[in-house]
Amino acid sequence: MRVQLFIVAGLTLFASCSSAQTDEIVANLAGGRVIVNVARDAIVFGVINHPIETTSVPPRAAQVDPSHIGIFFGASEWQVPAQPRPIRLDYDLQYVRPNNQAYRPPGSAESDLEQIGIGLLEKLRPLVSQLHHKIDLKPDEPLFSVVLIGYAQNYGPEVWVIDYRAEQEPLGAKDFWQTHIQRPRFTQLYPPEKHEAKTLVEVRVPTDLPDVPLLGLIQQSDPRINRLRSADSRFAKLLDEIQRGQAQKAVSQDSADFFRAALPLIAGDAHFFEGLIHEDGVFEWLVPPEEPFGRVNIPSRLDAQIYRRHGRVLIVRYAE
Repeated sequence: MRVQLFIVAGLTLFASCSSAQTDEIVANLAGGRVIVNVARDAIVFGVINHPIETTSVPPRAAQVDPSHIGIFFGASEWQVPAQPRPIRLDYDLQYVRPNNQAYRPPGSAESDLEQIGIGLLEKLRPLVSQLHHKIDLKPDEPLFSVVLIGYAQNYGPEVWVIDYRAEQEPLGAKDFWQTHIQRPRFTQLYPPEKHEAKTLVEVRVPTDLPDVPLLGLIQQSDPRINRLRSADSRFAKLLDEIQRGQAQKAVSQDSADFFRAALPLIAGDAHFFEGLIHEDGVFEWLVPPEEPFGRVNIPSRLDAQIYRRHGRVLIVRYAE
């Protein structure tokens, strides 16, 4: 496995900004689920919205570098009183070329992950510093999280969670707090250790969502899943591979079709979207999100090649 900076028990987020003064910055929170299957030659993922509060925004996706997609949870949108439009963290991301250093300090992440994490930290820092009311977060709960999905050069498929925690200290005035954002913590969810099964990966924000994970539904022979199994022999084979801990052997198109059939059943009335990332970095929407897709900004010194499939632009791939 790639270097793991910190082990965290999971993602939970109950921060509420409803008590903020009307002239103070307000964070709008995103909650929901990400389900990932790393198949034979592609990564299939689905995202289901689960509002945390009445002002919640949906989970949003953005291309964070040439070969990774980020799914944004928690305080992913900020409303500044002086600005008519909210600030979205999934917009205007900057691509930074990895520095390929031969030496990395102990405890650091891979250089590409580190730069993604620090880039988002720099976007968060001036926003979080404007929070002066007490926020309701447990000691180890993140304020903002990104589920990172994609392929690492000379490494292969990977899934990470990047968490950003905040700390507060009271200042002289009553109920006036100074808020600092901490450096990101990285937790690797895929690939697992060598002795562990390769199966579905699911991240839930908050962690106590009442819905049974998709893997649990498969293991419990949920009637909805069983109907899909009986309806298509490809699905039956896929589900057997998942249950044997060999999901990486699945045909990517079979996995994508299964997700497309299963997501509406488990999402109910909630909005969802589905995407697929190929080994060569080409990305495509199978069920696009309702909102625009954030993209990384392309420096002019890089040669950008536009890939098309089914007549649509899918992703920008960068030539070094």
